[in-house]
Amino acid sequence: MSLHLYNSLTRRLEPFEPLDASCPTMYVCGPTVYNYVHIGNARPYVVFGVLAELLRRRYGAVRYVRNITDVDDKINNAARELGVPISAITDRYAAAFRDDMAAIGAVAPDAEPTVTGHIPQIVAMIERLIASGHAYAAENHVLFSVGSFDSYGKLSRRDRDEMIAGARIDVAPYKRDPGDFVLWKPSTDDLPGWESPWGRGRPGWHIECSAMAEALLGETIDIHAGGVDLQFPHHENEIAQSECAHGGRIFARYWLHNGMLNFGGAKMSKSIGNIEKIHDLVAKHPPEALRYALLSAHYRQPLEWSEGVIEQCVRTLDRLYGTLRDLGDVPAAAAIPAAVEQALDEDLNTPQALAILNELARDARAALAAGDADPSRLAPLKSALLGAGLALGLLQQAPADWFGRGAGDGDDGRISALVEERTAAKKSRDFARADAIRDALAAEGILLEDTAAGVRWRRA
Repeated sequence: MSLHLYNSLTRRLEPFEPLDASCPTMYVCGPTVYNYVHIGNARPYVVFGVLAELLRRRYGAVRYVRNITDVDDKINNAARELGVPISAITDRYAAAFRDDMAAIGAVAPDAEPTVTGHIPQIVAMIERLIASGHAYAAENHVLFSVGSFDSYGKLSRRDRDEMIAGARIDVAPYKRDPGDFVLWKPSTDDLPGWESPWGRGRPGWHIECSAMAEALLGETIDIHAGGVDLQFPHHENEIAQSECAHGGRIFARYWLHNGMLNFGGAKMSKSIGNIEKIHDLVAKHPPEALRYALLSAHYRQPLEWSEGVIEQCVRTLDRLYGTLRDLGDVPAAAAIPAAVEQALDEDLNTPQALAILNELARDARAALAAGDADPSRLAPLKSALLGAGLALGLLQQAPADWFGRGAGDGDDGRISALVEERTAAKKSRDFARADAIRDALAAEGILLEDTAAGVRWRRA
């Protein structure tokens, strides 16, 4: 089966056919770096990183671009509060973002453009839009004329009144139409700004991605991806300004949008405050468990986030790494199973790929339990297990490193807490939970002993 992706533009599953089969192109909207990113922000970079690697295997290469937004009102406010230049904020949090992405195994992009590094390209695109009648200058602002683009709304498919309300548009007196959006705005002396034909100022949000995508990927790209919350107005506006700047040529052929993370009964959002920063999570949990959790639901569906989800992923990885440890020195090189590739070909069905991964581990454990020690029969199982993990960015460390995480007093406390939880589960006759805890500890090499004084544990 060939790769099929759900195109948000057409609302249907479509076979993926790149413009250039030697190197597909993909642009994913990156973060605005004024603080640490939360785990919901990471979902597109994990999921579409899996896609980037799939494209690389399938076509031999991919040009994957993920931008950094390093000029924004939130950044300006943070810099003003601390009395520092915006670069002091953006450099710090861009570095933190990269560290967080590396921790959870998100594939690094082939290029990572910044807005401040593309001001000339942004100005040039705005000039073309004015020259072609799709934008106009007014009171030191430049605005895109929504009415000049007949296809406006084709991505989000909202009616005009809904789009204006959804965008919370400020109907400024210099706007010709309430739906027109800012391409360039003036900067006062205390704000960052650049010289332009319209005075000293800075770009609007939407034009930035259009200019960076054009500069690095050309006028038409294969895949544009990001969170569903960006579909309108950001992606809708990108389409309008890019296609008008390019004489009507298609901007992106496939639009992919991931669902949001829900936490505490609502969408995870900085504005609500119900967020969990990756910077904090990786200090408390194995980063690979966070990655597993982000892949556990189909990318287009919402994902319920909780401590319970993370702990379940830790226990699952305990079993998977325990299987690899039990396979010991069986020589095997990772080979991605066809079934895993097929699951990913079906619109990145990572839950199905994870199910196959766990089934391979069960097959390997069954062979070991039956006393099969023949390397020629165990090697294919280990090879497939490693390969399935490779396709998902999992199982890439040695079992000893996984089980050795947090060794010391803190780890002893965690184990003791699990032993106490198992004891309580047995008293309440929740034997399934008690057995699950025992099995998870056994996978870590922790042996339990029932004594007259209670349960004791020791490392094997």
